Amino acid sequence: MNISTRFAVAIHILTLIDSNKDGKSTSEWIAGSVNTNPVVIRRLTGMLNKAGLVEVRPGVAGAKLARSAADITLLQIYKAVNAVEEDSLFSVHEHPNPECPVGKNIAGAIVPVFSLAQKAMENVLQEVTLDQIIHQLPVA
Repeated sequence: MNISTRFAVAIHILTLIDSNKDGKSTSEWIAGSVNTNPVVIRRLTGMLNKAGLVEVRPGVAGAKLARSAADITLLQIYKAVNAVEEDSLFSVHEHPNPECPVGKNIAGAIVPVFSLAQKAMENVLQEVTLDQIIHQLPVA
C-alpha cells in the first residue's frame, strides 16, 4: 500500500557512491551501509544502470555515478527503480458493491484526485536533485 523501499534504498546507494569517489563502491560495501543483502544492492544497481544513473561493468567490482549528482533528480531515481507504476500510487479497493450508489461511483470520484496527487508528488521529486540530498547529510 505504500511506495516501495527500493526508492529510499536507491537514493542511499547513489549517495554512498557519490561519497566514495576515490574508492570502490562494491555491492558488499554498500550493503553494509544499507544493512541488506548484496544481492538486493546488485539488483537495484542494475536498475539504476539501465536508467543511465550509474556505470557498472560486468565482472568488475564497483559502481560510479554516470553523471553529476546535481544532474540526477529524485524523480529519475524513483522511475528507475519502479517505485510505483503510472497512476498507481494510490489504489482503489476492488469490487465495491455495484448495487450501492456510493460503491458504484466511488472510483470515478476519487481516481482523478489520486492521479493529481501522484503528479504533484512527482513534480516535487523532479525539483530535488541527489546533490541537494547529499548536502543535507552531516558528512557532505
